[in-house]
Amino acid sequence: MTSQKILLEYLVDKVNLVEGPVLELGLGNGRTYDHLREIYPDKEIFVFDFAMNCHPSCAPDADHMILGDIRDTLAFCAPRVRAQASFAHIDIGSADPTNDLAIVNWLAPLIDERMAVGGFVLTALELDLPNFELLEKPEGIHPGRYHIYRKFAEA
Repeated sequence: MTSQKILLEYLVDKVNLVEGPVLELGLGNGRTYDHLREIYPDKEIFVFDFAMNCHPSCAPDADHMILGDIRDTLAFCAPRVRAQASFAHIDIGSADPTNDLAIVNWLAPLIDERMAVGGFVLTALELDLPNFELLEKPEGIHPGRYHIYRKFAEA
């Protein structure tokens, strides 16, 4: 999580300039969500996952935990989230390149819909987002390991 933590903290000031909530795709054990709560105390954070398997101290409240297949819940979350996101952290890839290819195929258009212009995306997945720019990472982050995207226009 060291590289991830560096990147999350690198983006804080930039993300805080953009209106909108934070989206956490993939709760896992809750460590990243817990860190997001610390660095974004004034933003709503919505978490998406198919199950909640984290320690209770790292769990979002029921209003901010969106359970189910992310492909479905992200597509229909607008009434609940109520705004386009300023930041999305995506941690849903797998160790299988074919599965990851399938994920990026359905995920990219959904991310485009959910992100505010000026919003940022941090992910290990390489997404095809034509109206986003790929940003440079801070020094010390391995090339290709993480990707930072910023939405510059609506599609």
